[in-house]
Amino acid sequence: MTTVQRHPKLDVLVEHDVVTHSTARRALSVLRVAFGLTFLWAFFDKLFALGFHTGVNAEGVTDRFGPAAWINGGSPTTGFLKFGVPENNPFQGFFNGMAGQAWADWLFMAGLLGIGLALTLGIGMRIAAAAGTLLYALMWAASLPLENNPVIDDHMIGAISVVVLAALLAGDTWGFGQRWARTGLVRRHGFLR
Repeated sequence: MTTVQRHPKLDVLVEHDVVTHSTARRALSVLRVAFGLTFLWAFFDKLFALGFHTGVNAEGVTDRFGPAAWINGGSPTTGFLKFGVPENNPFQGFFNGMAGQAWADWLFMAGLLGIGLALTLGIGMRIAAAAGTLLYALMWAASLPLENNPVIDDHMIGAISVVVLAALLAGDTWGFGQRWARTGLVRRHGFLR
């Protein structure tokens, strides 16, 4: 006979029920926060043109907080979607058509911020994984044909990683996932976990 150990204060499935070794939980947490900060950094770089990918002109001159910043009217999608999609990409016209569109800018920036906050804080991991996978898949499609591997690149690895983090409840260690899971809202709507 197998006995199930219940946690007296918890009546929801939490990370230490799924990942039983504390070192593994901490490692997953570090990975989660690293991915979260990557999304947040991209958001702030595009928002303020901090000079890493946004705010550097063709001559290599950096204009931080300049006209490329979203807050100053720059478009966070134009650079990559208009100039970063290879000419032999089968979806080039589709992606070029989205470049600079207000709805694409807003969705992209909301996605970066939302995914970044969810992963960093450890809440809403399922939605973050779905949105992150979609965003990574679109960036993967925009990068076709791939240079180093016919199928797998860093976008696919990122998509797989955010799904694994959500599946393993990685928001519970060094995050607010357990508290979030116990809220009435999340209990009623499990997809918010």
